[in-house]
Amino acid sequence: MTAAVTDRGARALLAQLADAWNRGDPRSGADCFTPDAIYLEPPDRQRHVGRAELYTFFGGAAPDPPAMSMTWHHLAVDDVTGLVFGEYTFSGNMTYHGVAVIQLHDGLISAWREYQYQSPLSFTDFAGDSLRPGFSAGRAAGGQSADQ
Repeated sequence: MTAAVTDRGARALLAQLADAWNRGDPRSGADCFTPDAIYLEPPDRQRHVGRAELYTFFGGAAPDPPAMSMTWHHLAVDDVTGLVFGEYTFSGNMTYHGVAVIQLHDGLISAWREYQYQSPLSFTDFAGDSLRPGFSAGRAAGGQSADQ
């Protein structure tokens, strides 16, 4: 039987993932995914299958994992389908603003599909006047406001 997806559980898992990436901990980041997870930027621009491959992708094979920064700006959880939609800013070698469509299974990420744009702008400048009052103050993972 599959564990039910809750808003609190999904937010906690994604906060754990962001924290792992922010600390440069590829193992903890990969452990947020199922052993057979699929991580994809359609239509196969980047495709990684399985926790072991994700560990390597997250810098696990490198002597010094790359510096990474992940901020969730908005999250929406559908507890019926187990889908989570998250708007984020990720910085590594470059900065990206994007949206991830995430499927959860038994409390872990089983599929991750991201659509992102490379930009040096802050999230606020990138999103511009589409950040209407009330919309920009959404709860991010862990219940924090992340309007950066």
